Amino acid sequence: MKKKVLSAILSVAMVATLLTGCGNSAKPAEEAAAPAETTEAAAPAEEAEAPAENTAGGEGGLIGVAMPTKDLQRWNQDGSNMEAQLKEAGYEVDLQYASNDIQTQVSQIENMISNGCQLLVIASIDGDSLGTVLAQAKEANIPVIAYDRLIMNSDAVTYYATFDNYMVGTKQGEYIRDALDLDNAEGPFNIELITGDPGDNNARFFFGGAMDVLQPYIDNGKLVVKSGQTSFEECATANWATETAQARFDAILASNYSDGTKLDAVLASNDSTALGVANSLAANYTGDYPILTGQDCDIANVKNMIDGKQSMSIFKDTRTLATQVVKMVDAIMKGGEAPVNDTESYDNGTGIIPSYLCEPVFADKDNYKELLIDSGYYTEADLQ
Repeated sequence: MKKKVLSAILSVAMVATLLTGCGNSAKPAEEAAAPAETTEAAAPAEEAEAPAENTAGGEGGLIGVAMPTKDLQRWNQDGSNMEAQLKEAGYEVDLQYASNDIQTQVSQIENMISNGCQLLVIASIDGDSLGTVLAQAKEANIPVIAYDRLIMNSDAVTYYATFDNYMVGTKQGEYIRDALDLDNAEGPFNIELITGDPGDNNARFFFGGAMDVLQPYIDNGKLVVKSGQTSFEECATANWATETAQARFDAILASNYSDGTKLDAVLASNDSTALGVANSLAANYTGDYPILTGQDCDIANVKNMIDGKQSMSIFKDTRTLATQVVKMVDAIMKGGEAPVNDTESYDNGTGIIPSYLCEPVFADKDNYKELLIDSGYYTEADLQ
């Protein structure tokens, strides 16, 4: 019940925030084809963000897969896993990456519709930016599965597939609680908070889940946020950008910890923000590394875990999510209803979207080999 109430509150708060024009929705649309950006973590063959050509994978129909960017390692893995499994199931796939540019993603989805895609799987850049183009999909009777990020304020969204985003946050908060032994230790302990893009509906669930665990300890003084920055808006990071997170944390350290004050923990909602925090600590902090959370188990962050610079990262096996989405696609394409396990939590502003929630787990230095290497997600060489 608590999760349902929080989800409803978060949805209302999210809509109110978006109506004030925060985050990606406040940015003007850029030219239709934004320059490609690359990251060290991306595989060489995936460095260019040029539109992918349709490739035949069978006679099951053409499926459009719209991913936000290759700027984060996880979206490369999501896209490639989705494409491989859909092709294996007999479908043709039009996979596109949008360089984190809203207008580019809109144009790509328009092209998918005009090129005859029979179903769309969309990981949106901004959850409130696709209403017009998805109205075209609805008019053409094309089902839409929102992938990992809920698409807001569109009645064209048929299903939602993601990991349990509230649980992601609670696992991060519980990790900090247990690592500091907050129920028994005297304290106080200093903590700072950093979360993701205000245009990403998931960021509010991550932050809300973690704060439901940590807020009581802040209220009773066991945890102290010396910067005073505790609201979602104060802790948000546009585009989940590492550089933006690092710049904000540089300022926090300079203002609150330059005198040798100990920083005990940092709640970071994902690995790109955690990497910014770790970079800032390396440049500006002389004490022991604080407990530092993350999410996605990106290669750079797993290396930091091994080196003691990051404590944990939520592992969301994109193969698991891709497998579930392929099951959903297959059911829809065969005229049935997609399998779901949640019909109460995710309201996109037009009603509850039937959802399938995969369960996340956390990786740390004690179990990363079992979760990441033994499972074949990474090789030992990847983490050297």
